[in-house]
Amino acid sequence: VIDRLRETVRLGGGLTKNGRLSKQAMQRARDCLERFGQRVRDLPVSDVRVVGTKTLREARNADEFIEKAQKWLNHPIEVISGLEEARLIYLGVAFGHAATDNKRLVIDIGGGSTELIVGKGMEPIVRDSIGLGSVSTMLEHFPDGEITPRQMLRAVMEVQLEIYPVAEQFTAGKWQQAVGCSGSIRAIRDIVQEEGWCNRGITLKALYTLRDHIIQAGHVNNIQLKKLKEDRLPILPGGVAVLIGIFEALHIEMLEVSDQALREGLLYELIGRIQHRDIRADTVAATRQRWNIDSVHADRVTTTARKLFKQVRSDCGLKKQDGILLQWAAELHEIGLQISHSHFHKHSEYLLKNMDMPGFSRSEQAILAALVRNQRRAYCKKAIKHLPKTDRKKTRYLSLLLRIATLLHRGRSDDDNSEITIQMNQRQLVLVFDKKWLEQHPLAQADLEQEQAYLQTLDIELRVETN
Repeated sequence: VIDRLRETVRLGGGLTKNGRLSKQAMQRARDCLERFGQRVRDLPVSDVRVVGTKTLREARNADEFIEKAQKWLNHPIEVISGLEEARLIYLGVAFGHAATDNKRLVIDIGGGSTELIVGKGMEPIVRDSIGLGSVSTMLEHFPDGEITPRQMLRAVMEVQLEIYPVAEQFTAGKWQQAVGCSGSIRAIRDIVQEEGWCNRGITLKALYTLRDHIIQAGHVNNIQLKKLKEDRLPILPGGVAVLIGIFEALHIEMLEVSDQALREGLLYELIGRIQHRDIRADTVAATRQRWNIDSVHADRVTTTARKLFKQVRSDCGLKKQDGILLQWAAELHEIGLQISHSHFHKHSEYLLKNMDMPGFSRSEQAILAALVRNQRRAYCKKAIKHLPKTDRKKTRYLSLLLRIATLLHRGRSDDDNSEITIQMNQRQLVLVFDKKWLEQHPLAQADLEQEQAYLQTLDIELRVETN
């Protein structure tokens, strides 16, 4: 890493009671992102990844904020799931540590969530995301800054109750090394070592000493500690409570601390994408195998979808990445058949929207789900409407291409349809077939006539021509 730029915004602290980001929080974010935008605005989109985590997963007006934030940065923002966040955090920590055959527990305490991961080498094995963090714990248990023994005990107990259902997967004995990352954990390490309460990492004894010191202060504003940065003071009690709860629940004796985390995991994976090693492609391949998808037919549909995409990409303003999403949707479009043949496209939509797909952002999964939902029969406008505004136009174009590709291969044969040409805009879709081919495929003709009726509901004219 050549350079780092970090600013504290605490977006989660700006969530109102009705789950919306406040104007003040969005303004703080805007001020920060506009400064960041000066650094990244002119970089190629392929060289930048921007992700949102807990707060943007939960805020009711997240789409509104993201639409504005993308303009401030001039780059797309991906909202990732808690499990995907955990995977990337583990990747960042593992990349910054020496290779070992031992299993490693990684803990990341964020503002609104805490990620727990057990892995070996560069591969996470078990991941979970717990809905408690330093900011949320502070707001819940120390809202006015007052700190009492009872408040601290209740905060620690809540953490333990939250961890209890998954504790067996992460407790001592399942790993040989425990590593913590994130700002809260690094701040606690700096404090306990500077105060001389431990010499390496963070120990439970040092945490208890820090807890007692905080309680004795009685209020956040009265806490005085060496190495305590001003921006960490308002959430220190919350971070300490979360970490003590984790130590006690998982029987941790000593926690090593890493300076690498989510950011480094993103960088490591971005390098992989640039060098054509994309974890998402591995996820699609593994999903095809796990769900016993008919690979021969999936490849047929994928090949045709890619041919159609190449013909309209420029006219429709589509990007290379859009074509990759179309390809993956084509590969997985029949995943719902493993649940039921009836309405399988709806089952496909549900699976791709809700299953754990390493490497994919929530918006990418939502696009895949919308594409497979609209592969056949009546067009579901709602599937597109639920997407962010910036994704709707391209997703509609891609869904039309997937519909045509699946329609042409309804007979599940290897008929050569390479002579088909396509033109498309927002109001018209023109398909030109070899006359002989179309005459030899009466079922395709009938399906195309039905498709004309389906697309009329979108105010799209489907014209079928021959040469």
